[in-house]
Amino acid sequence: MEGKANEAPTIGIDLGTTYSCVAVWYRNRIEIIPNDQGNRTTPSCVAFLDTERLIGDGAKNQIAMKPANTIFDAKRLIGRKYSDSMVQEDMKWWPFKVRQGPSDTPKIVVSYKGQEKEFFAEEISSMVLSKMKEIAEAYLGKVVKNAVITVPAYFNNSQRQATKEAGIIAGLNVIRIINEPTAAAIAYGLDNNASIIGKIKVLIFDLGGGTFDVSLSTIEEGGIFEVKAVAGNTHLGGEDFDNRMVNHCVREFKRKYDVDLTGNQRALGRLRYACEKVKRILSSTTQTTIDLDCLHAGIDFSMKFTRAKFEELNMDSFNECIQIVEKCLHDASVEKSSVDEIILVGGSTRIPKIQCMLQEFFDGRELCKNVNPDEAIACGAAMMAAKLTDDDDTTFQDLSLSDVTPLSLGVETTGKEMNVLIPRNTPVPTKKAKIYVTNNENQSAISIKVYQGERARSTDNHFLGKFNVYGIPPAPKGVSQIKQCLEVDVNGILTVTAEVLSTGESEKLIIRNENGRLSKKEIEKMIKDAEKYKLEDQEFKKKMDAYNALENSIYKMKNKINEYSITKNLQPGIVKKMENAIAETIESLENNRDAPIEELERMKVFLELVCMPLI
Repeated sequence: MEGKANEAPTIGIDLGTTYSCVAVWYRNRIEIIPNDQGNRTTPSCVAFLDTERLIGDGAKNQIAMKPANTIFDAKRLIGRKYSDSMVQEDMKWWPFKVRQGPSDTPKIVVSYKGQEKEFFAEEISSMVLSKMKEIAEAYLGKVVKNAVITVPAYFNNSQRQATKEAGIIAGLNVIRIINEPTAAAIAYGLDNNASIIGKIKVLIFDLGGGTFDVSLSTIEEGGIFEVKAVAGNTHLGGEDFDNRMVNHCVREFKRKYDVDLTGNQRALGRLRYACEKVKRILSSTTQTTIDLDCLHAGIDFSMKFTRAKFEELNMDSFNECIQIVEKCLHDASVEKSSVDEIILVGGSTRIPKIQCMLQEFFDGRELCKNVNPDEAIACGAAMMAAKLTDDDDTTFQDLSLSDVTPLSLGVETTGKEMNVLIPRNTPVPTKKAKIYVTNNENQSAISIKVYQGERARSTDNHFLGKFNVYGIPPAPKGVSQIKQCLEVDVNGILTVTAEVLSTGESEKLIIRNENGRLSKKEIEKMIKDAEKYKLEDQEFKKKMDAYNALENSIYKMKNKINEYSITKNLQPGIVKKMENAIAETIESLENNRDAPIEELERMKVFLELVCMPLI
């Protein structure tokens, strides 16, 4: 059995909508782990091609070529219903197909190796997590088992549980789910620990590719973190800004050429890629140009884009960001003048107008930019991971974290009223109970429906699940008492119990698989599928390595024949034999591109035997 010294440390993963990042506490410091391309963030993108599956940079780089088979935005689907209005709106922008699965669960449809395949959002997210796991394993030289994964603070219970399931499918033991702004606060607090005196209030403004969170926290010297309030929108971010730009370009194309390109997914994919690039450029300059040759119907498209136009297209979203900041401060009962630091996290906080509006809201205060907006969340997750698992390291032993519930939790009562047991921004872990009575004469069972949200009517909130309690003794209306208890753990995941007080009869519901979530059997199947895809990827890589090795050998031999024909006297018969062997190998390779690894290796051995005089 391997000792602890041989085990890989627990990693921290920021699973983002557009980009993901992995970090680890290693060699007594936090290290952001670069991927195989040397990049410190990895696109949350999976592509299914004719012969292989690509994850990360490789997938994103060919998105314009194979848009229907390149999946992104899985985070916007995870834990949601197909009928969700936000899912329906997003589907208008996605080049890939999404169809309704069992229990109204969205399923992503792709063509892979000549067959139609369907995937849950959890499976796509698990592929991204597997990539982050592989990146960490290549860096550490050990098998990674444990991880802390971050989620937007405003993720509901279904989204949190679905993220945890994605981690399980990826082969990870998810020891904690923590909120993204909380992770950023940890990164800031421990990075600036020496300068923190007493208790300070920090506002984390986290605007990423697909989600927006605001968190008001206090940090005490010594590493004590307490979240006072969170607010946000799980459907607001850089990709929405991209969509506005794409929509504007489509209208301009229609106006200029009287041609509609909305049915051309490849054109839209190229346009989206260009708009994302323009958005980034406009953060450092005031204007740039989109230039796309043969965008649609043989028409070249060129258009000047100014920062002012970009801001005009997205001003309502920018205003919403400031309104959410106001809501967070109100919920925390904190005046904006008493906030000590405003910390920017997430790539979209680089947009100058957002920085300007936030600074104006805080009466000209300087914004804190001394944390890397792309890496802070992964750093905080890695710090929490070290705190939870590294008993030998005392660096994080004083770290204390108190988080809150992002949304109210309650049960449905008479008249479809939402009866709140755990109000939003309650510190977690928490446990709240309430006693209810029967509504009918001789009632023998009760149905308990659990919701999450802030609306007065239960059905206007997010339905989490339901269960029944039987065995209530016959009694007049309002006599039998049922104690209902809601408990939220440190991961923000909910357990509901109900007990008939007179008999002790009880039932429990852990909100994980109900309401369309994955069953244990489905998760086990996905774990097996993930392993199968991993093996297929490895087999494909071996085949490509063998193919490339053979090609290299061919060109090496051709070059050596040319070189030796000048510098050495080779017998013409031997040269002819070698040239024939090279020509034969090239022909075999062209005629049999799907040759198995063994055949490719046999061809290489044959070529090298014939060309032995050169070697």
